[in-house]
Amino acid sequence: MTYKNVVVALTNKENDYQAEQSASAAEVAARLGVKLNVIYADDNAVNQCQQLVKIIQDKDHRPDAILVEPVGTPMYQVAKAAVAAGIAWGILNREADYIPELRKAASVAVFAVSPDQEEVGRIQGKQVAAFTTEGNILYIEGPSTSSAASLRTHLFETPQA
Repeated sequence: MTYKNVVVALTNKENDYQAEQSASAAEVAARLGVKLNVIYADDNAVNQCQQLVKIIQDKDHRPDAILVEPVGTPMYQVAKAAVAAGIAWGILNREADYIPELRKAASVAVFAVSPDQEEVGRIQGKQVAAFTTEGNILYIEGPSTSSAASLRTHLFETPQA
């Protein structure tokens, strides 16, 4: 299937990382001849869900695909509604355990793209070790409910000299 109309839902327009994601998406869309609509949730999970539900329910302007970096949860109900409406669903920078379930009955692509948080933890451990020859380092982690934070901390390694 060719995706000609794609929505990219990001968390916050003022964030440098989000701005770069938007710029990269626009560059690729222009190269591929894809109509791109980038929306921002202003760091509000409820707003993001409402934006996406409105897009999904608009039968006259429904996109072929939605790529979302969720503000809060992985948005299972919104993903389910999108896939049921024939809209491909991609979730960015978040684990989503519902992906296999949605794929079973989907006629469109359903996927998640996320960094290897365990490897990020290893890299952080090596960085801390490189900066520490004596004294202490304060490492602040959060939020504590984040799967990324727990994976990074679980494998936070400091190489021994």
